[in-house]
Amino acid sequence: MTTQMIIALAITAFMVVLIMMDKLPFGAPPLLACLLLVIFGIADIKAAFGGFSNATIVMLAEFMAIIAALQKTSFIAAFKRTMFNIANKGGLKAYLLMILIVMLGCSLFGTGSTAYYVMVIGLLSTLPYSKKLPPSKVVMTAGFAANHPLIPFNTALQYGIVIAVLNSAGVMAQVSVAKFAVVNFFLSVGFLLNCVIQYKFLPDHPISAASEDAAKVQEAAAVSLPKWKENVTYIVFVVAVIGMLLQSTIGDAGYAIAGLSVAVILVTGVMDFKEIRDAISAPIILMSAGVIGVADALGSTGLTDLVGSTVANMLGTNVNPFVMIFVFCILTSVLATLTGSTIGTVYVFAPLAIATCTSLGLDPTAAACAIVISGWCGHFLPIDGMPAMVMGVGNYSSKEFCKFTIPQYFIRLLFLTAGALIVFPM
Repeated sequence: MTTQMIIALAITAFMVVLIMMDKLPFGAPPLLACLLLVIFGIADIKAAFGGFSNATIVMLAEFMAIIAALQKTSFIAAFKRTMFNIANKGGLKAYLLMILIVMLGCSLFGTGSTAYYVMVIGLLSTLPYSKKLPPSKVVMTAGFAANHPLIPFNTALQYGIVIAVLNSAGVMAQVSVAKFAVVNFFLSVGFLLNCVIQYKFLPDHPISAASEDAAKVQEAAAVSLPKWKENVTYIVFVVAVIGMLLQSTIGDAGYAIAGLSVAVILVTGVMDFKEIRDAISAPIILMSAGVIGVADALGSTGLTDLVGSTVANMLGTNVNPFVMIFVFCILTSVLATLTGSTIGTVYVFAPLAIATCTSLGLDPTAAACAIVISGWCGHFLPIDGMPAMVMGVGNYSSKEFCKFTIPQYFIRLLFLTAGALIVFPM
């Protein structure tokens, strides 16, 4: 392990500890960590604070403004009434109904869609408090549900990576898309099981007026827009979402479309400049952008490759297939979370697992599928866009957050590993 690896790892650990201690304002620890990276020579200023020019962060900031504008519309008022009616019914059925609605929407947008989770969590932030079903029980669960499709048919990216890593290892396997979708379904079942188990243990507190962001949301929601301005808001929202969905085809223009949508909101007077400025500079943006610089620095030291090769050697050629896949899923998801490079981490660990399976005379398809999917299964720490937004919007303490996310993390990976081995026997 090089000196740079050790220093980068120590700074990352220091950042995580500060986040979990809740002693500094939300979003401040990653900025401090970025400064330390520069001071210790791990990264220059441009690299350490590169997250603020990251395309995903730019898009996230743009959508924060668009969601703030959307919260002034009658649609949000109707949404709040509908959710309030569901919440007023209370109980496990209403709780699960909200989660399933979000998971159904995720089926259309696909796993890991930034536009979708920003929209969902933004809408959930408007939920009024109800003792029968507190919004703090819903934001955590429904927020993460935006990453778990109920009907996982839109998994083209992950499926393509599975085929690529198998082919790169010289394995020309015929992987059924339908079977791959079933493996994803096992993951969603594990997520739902955790939601049911933790229903009684989730915190009970309001999320509105509990933070600066929530207060702004409520203030914006109280402003009624003329009908034509509402229509403008709906149109720019739809255009921004379409731009994001087409991003893989049209490139950075997809992010620019969302930015132009914000410009339309400003020009038409739906929001003034101060409102837009406050929305795009929310603490969630600082948290997400700051973490990217730390993650990039950690990944550039070569730590991922070192951990992968070391673990592969430790496992050897006499290991239980379930244990092997589960261990590689943990390593992939943890390193993807810490380094911020999901696909890059997958391309390191999947070939190692495939090679281990081949040496044991086993079919590596199950390992490839589980490890690729696990790259999107971190979220146990609030150092990524979705978990940071969940924690910030829901006004959760670190203890409340981890009490839900850590069991969720292991339950999902256990279901994922089991599902992969059931669907693709070794």
